[in-house]
Amino acid sequence: MNQQPTVIALGFFDGVHRGHGALLRRAVERAAQLGATPAVFTFDRPPKEVVTGQPVFLINSPEDRRDLMERIYGIRQVIMVPFDRAMMTMSWQDFITELLVKEYGAVHLVAGHDYHFGYKNEGDPQRLQAKCAELGLGCDIIPKVEHDGITVSSTYIRTLVERGDVERAAEFLGHRHCLSQTVTHGRRIGRTIGIPTINFSVPGHVSVPGHGVYISRVHLPDGRSCAGVTNVGTRPTVSSDGTVSVETFLLDFDGDLYGQRIRVDFCRRLRDEHQFASLEELKEQIHRDISLARAYFSEN
Repeated sequence: MNQQPTVIALGFFDGVHRGHGALLRRAVERAAQLGATPAVFTFDRPPKEVVTGQPVFLINSPEDRRDLMERIYGIRQVIMVPFDRAMMTMSWQDFITELLVKEYGAVHLVAGHDYHFGYKNEGDPQRLQAKCAELGLGCDIIPKVEHDGITVSSTYIRTLVERGDVERAAEFLGHRHCLSQTVTHGRRIGRTIGIPTINFSVPGHVSVPGHGVYISRVHLPDGRSCAGVTNVGTRPTVSSDGTVSVETFLLDFDGDLYGQRIRVDFCRRLRDEHQFASLEELKEQIHRDISLARAYFSEN
């Protein structure tokens, strides 16, 4: 049993967008009032993926979801549990009383207006409020959040990210879209043209921004950050295997990041990914991209 009382925000939180932010801020506020720990209860993968057996592509990896909730909103405990058959068949009543209250010490719950839970999604905001009242728990139901006349939703933001509109996605997210991963060894072609890059593969079941070149901000393990130019795609000039990768040149950086976990924030899309006739043409274009990145960060 969790002896420390918690205020738990409930949801999947893909993207950790402005709508989610309303829940997370309320959880932090209530926790401060109650002397409790602000927490989140979520799943490691989307329930729909387990129920249908079909992969569901998300805005963020589980690690990035956790980082965003802690770093931006001050959540201190992220309870990320496997969505398995036992969870899928748990009644909505037991989800509240046996899991949230008895196991995780909930004294107050926060959920969105469309939150459903428990076996066959029989739990809803009305039942959640009624059960909390019966148990003497506090409960907040957060209404939908709109931006620019559009309801903020993970589905809409995912569409923006997939088409490469990372600036508009950031408006709905409330932060820049990010991707974190461990740096791996590439083919080192960048070094041969004097433009060394860091490379990492895309986490499973995570949507990447539309193939192209982006101005980025790269956050390093030691707390520093660097301006970057990031290519998302198959690198057709130097590779023919069709593998999608994320490859970033860091401006004004000299060092070895292999094996270290970094975060790339996508700031602005510069152009589509192209196949160039030669490495020299590619090099000239990357230098133009670098100049545009410098200009962007001098203004932002």
